[in-house]
Amino acid sequence: MSDGLNPHRQARVAELLSDFRTLQYYIAAAPTSPSNPNDYYTEGWAALRQCALDGQHILNCAADISIPRHEAQKIYLRQAAAQRWVGWRDQVVAQGGGQEGLEAIDVQLRIELANITDEAVLGQLHANDIGLGRWIDEDPSLMEVHAWLCSRAPC
Repeated sequence: MSDGLNPHRQARVAELLSDFRTLQYYIAAAPTSPSNPNDYYTEGWAALRQCALDGQHILNCAADISIPRHEAQKIYLRQAAAQRWVGWRDQVVAQGGGQEGLEAIDVQLRIELANITDEAVLGQLHANDIGLGRWIDEDPSLMEVHAWLCSRAPC
């Protein structure tokens, strides 16, 4: 293309690859098994294992890197919520909080996970990129993100 935007495109690809690499590092480093085997099937640990599977899936996809970065960010945010849940659970159990306390943190986890939407992630990434002075003119729209995701998995 001779529209004068190639240097911007090259820089953008490098930025997206760097962000994706960083997110994949964090995703791969997250725990997937609790120290207490009785906690294996609890909601937070199940969410962490699903994030690990999702992270592996996007590594196996060869496509425009901006959308895998979007998916990696969603996985990372879900992992962070699940890891907070693990910490809260440990506190509740250590303090003898009982079933009511455990149910409360399960509800909090569900709320946090429900708030991690494509819209929220796209807005967060867009705002962050603008704040860093990155060129985003050709980044995919929310509709393009959804179309890419639906073309690769059952929607």
